[in-house]
Amino acid sequence: MFCNQCEQTAHATGCVQSPGVCGKDEDIQSLQEMLLYGVKGMCSYAHHARRLGKVDEEVDAFVEEALFATVTNVNFDLEAHLELVLECGHKNLRVMEMLEAGHIEKFGIPSRTTVREGTVEGPGILVTGHDMLDLAGLLQQSAGAGVNVYTHGEMLPAHMYPELRKHPHLAGHFGGAWQKQRSEFDQFTGPVLATTNCILHPKESYADRVFTTRVTAVPGGHRLKGNDFAPVIEKAKECEPLPNNFVRESQVGFHRTAILGMADTIVQAVKDGKISHFYLIGGCDGAEPGRNSFSEFARSTPADSFILTLGCGKFRIRDYDYGTLLGLPRLLDMGQCNDAYGAIQVALALSKAFDCTVNDLPLTLVISWFEQKAVAVLLTLLALGVKGITIGPNPPAFVSPNVLKVLQDKFDLRLTNGAMKETVPLSVVG
Repeated sequence: MFCNQCEQTAHATGCVQSPGVCGKDEDIQSLQEMLLYGVKGMCSYAHHARRLGKVDEEVDAFVEEALFATVTNVNFDLEAHLELVLECGHKNLRVMEMLEAGHIEKFGIPSRTTVREGTVEGPGILVTGHDMLDLAGLLQQSAGAGVNVYTHGEMLPAHMYPELRKHPHLAGHFGGAWQKQRSEFDQFTGPVLATTNCILHPKESYADRVFTTRVTAVPGGHRLKGNDFAPVIEKAKECEPLPNNFVRESQVGFHRTAILGMADTIVQAVKDGKISHFYLIGGCDGAEPGRNSFSEFARSTPADSFILTLGCGKFRIRDYDYGTLLGLPRLLDMGQCNDAYGAIQVALALSKAFDCTVNDLPLTLVISWFEQKAVAVLLTLLALGVKGITIGPNPPAFVSPNVLKVLQDKFDLRLTNGAMKETVPLSVVG
């Protein structure tokens, strides 16, 4: 990008010259990048919602306004930029609400179910990404074809929808989070259908088995521009059949509709001292070893607490037996990253039941951030006045020291830096 005012090459969000040259400084640039990343994340969710028939003119108008605000020589005011950043959080809440409604209307009310992990003998297709509509189309088109379909990564929550799991050839789940793709896709002998972001450059050993949808594309893969999955199904029949390999069974489907259906029991259990705390541990995971701190923190939670999880961050903490509480698994999988909307609604319902603010609940949020959708969700939480959130393992690179201090002062935003190792986390959020 070229700055029209100081005639210097600039970053995508504006000039990097000193404020004395054209009024830009690192704090303005930091807030503009935060806004752009938030809008990108929100638009990812909005894209899925639109495909399900859900749109909102006010959201679309805000996207235009937010992008316009980052154009050269439009806005040099920190407070105005912070307002836009938080408004992005409010609008993202609306988008997640629309997406949830679209999922429920299309695929039914989510419910608790047991998922077989591993593979069964025969041809198979692995579906990764986030798009439930693509999975539904593949299941419909492959019915009776003698090909099994498996979920991968953030597609695991698909099993909680009755209209998806009614297909007998939705055979289970294979693999973990996105950063393990290059080894896991090598092990999976059938084709892989990548429906959204979180797809890595494929290795040559399996690149010809990778199919992507619409704007998603990788070198060496096959991009599907429409909704015809015949090439994927035919490829599955050509590939080496999968072996029968049972890994384990897991439970999913603790969507907000399921948890709120148990609200009376949960509230009474808290009053009776049977539940001491709730932890939300999840988010968008990364590959750095330092993120193991999330699993360490989860294992340190007391036996009379529940751990809510969502997003691909769940794969950091799900390979451990946390036991049960009130006849339920202590680790409750609420769904995809966009189902953070459900976690917010659960918190609001509990605050109403206890006649207090959400910030007064025995609830702690520990969130891993990695990409734009995680930024959008974090902005939503901040826009709602959530305080005491711990994020990590490191501060986002686009947040300047001054902007980080503003967020810490205003929202008590905390960084991992050993904070998650506290025996009794005192931070509560709303």
